[in-house]
Amino acid sequence: KLEKEIHRQMPDVDVYMTRTTDVYDNVKVKAAKANQAKGDLFISIHCNYVDPIRHSEFIGYKTETYHKKGKKYTRKVKQYHTYTTPNPAKGTETYIWGVDKNDDKEKALRENESLYMDSTLVNEMKDFDPNDPAKIVLYSLNTQQYAERSQSLALTVEDEFTKMGRVSREAKQRGKGIWVLQAVAMPAILVETGFISNPEEEDYLNSEKGQQEIAEAITRAVKRYKYSLENKMQANGNTQNKK
Repeated sequence: KLEKEIHRQMPDVDVYMTRTTDVYDNVKVKAAKANQAKGDLFISIHCNYVDPIRHSEFIGYKTETYHKKGKKYTRKVKQYHTYTTPNPAKGTETYIWGVDKNDDKEKALRENESLYMDSTLVNEMKDFDPNDPAKIVLYSLNTQQYAERSQSLALTVEDEFTKMGRVSREAKQRGKGIWVLQAVAMPAILVETGFISNPEEEDYLNSEKGQQEIAEAITRAVKRYKYSLENKMQANGNTQNKK
């Protein structure tokens, strides 16, 4: 649905799916596919999950018999009934890679530098050592730029979810690394569309209405992101032309 919605709202944008069937690819394969496609933006779509809540309820005593030094004794032991209930956690979250994973992001840029360098820059730098300070600065600057763009898109996605009445758990960095975000040479976000561990949200995520609304919200966010980026680049170009 997301692919169709993006094509509907932004017919000039190409969409490449890392998978089109219900077949699992490990995270390294997904990242490699994104880099091979030379994408401008990576969006990973997920459903969230938390463990059910465990409960323990006292239900009475049970008499047990035991032996000690040849004598027979009895004692009362408390008995409990344990059970679980679905965790009520709900809402959307959108992640970018953690700043402590910037080294991994810079490595992805080094290995896929043709994605963000124009042909002139590639020719100028092709004979440079990868550890040359000029390249190190370039990788660092691009990592910072991609982090800013990723954060902007993540905030916009959550804003669109809020507008449609979803509970937003905000855009955030994740302390634990997310390989598909830090290993792709482009801005990247991971969208948690809701909690399948919450029966109410699970029904929504499985529904035609829910999937369509999610696709529309993410597409509107991408559209806003693209418009903002193009305006910024145009403004920078106009400023440079005036110099």
